[in-house]
Amino acid sequence: MKLGIDLGGTNMRVGLVAGDTIIAKEIVPCPSRESENVVLEALASLIERNMTPDVDGIGIGVPTLVDSVRGIVYNATNIPSWREVHLKDFLAGRFGVDVAVNNDANCFALGEARFGAGRDCGGLVGVTLGTGVGGGLVVDGKLYSGRNTGAAEIGELPFRDHNFEYYCSSVFFEREYGISGKDAAAAARAGDVAMQAVWREFGTSVGALMKAVMFAYDPDVIVIGGGIASAFELYQPAMIQEMSSFPYPESLRNIRIEPSRLVDVAILGAAALNL
Repeated sequence: MKLGIDLGGTNMRVGLVAGDTIIAKEIVPCPSRESENVVLEALASLIERNMTPDVDGIGIGVPTLVDSVRGIVYNATNIPSWREVHLKDFLAGRFGVDVAVNNDANCFALGEARFGAGRDCGGLVGVTLGTGVGGGLVVDGKLYSGRNTGAAEIGELPFRDHNFEYYCSSVFFEREYGISGKDAAAAARAGDVAMQAVWREFGTSVGALMKAVMFAYDPDVIVIGGGIASAFELYQPAMIQEMSSFPYPESLRNIRIEPSRLVDVAILGAAALNL
């Protein structure tokens, strides 16, 4: 069995994973404003409570770039004290099992490839739309991270006068319209015509992002996760309309784009780092 961990600035989530099943799970707040050691000890305590004699590996996804070979975390998003944390050495020394560390969006993509929408396909790109825009790339069932786990950091690609993250994350709704993505979705579903137009605007930007992914990676499937995935039906039509200008019709016919339907996919993907 494996322990899969999804570490965020708000919560730390751990799952005890057997095969493709999470048989136990715990979620606790992350003391993200505390010192490096306080956060490390909180993480270690969470692992210790969920450790069993059958666990032979720990996988952990972290929201930042990582030296995945040495397991060093650099400048973790929303954990200011984590500027250079030798996480693999710390956890391996504490628990005596194999430890793998990677970017959280890569864990999402790997989870979808192994257990979700990407099973039995050659290439998958996972796109996370939340407070930021992240990505992960899986080719023939294997995660391709790049040297610093940044191989699919598509949110940073230039787009219009900024980058894709500026237009395709939940920050777009707050910045342009003073409303959260969650509230914007509720209003649109309740029949608010103005908010429905906002989602069409958002979907047009996401469609441009999908075209960029297709140009860069030409995958079989693109899976969208993150907080905005649940509003897929609100922006899908505009996304598809924008994608209609893609210059290779055969690619458009073959591509499959869908929202994530797996619960706790990042935990499953983190655990799969050790498979």
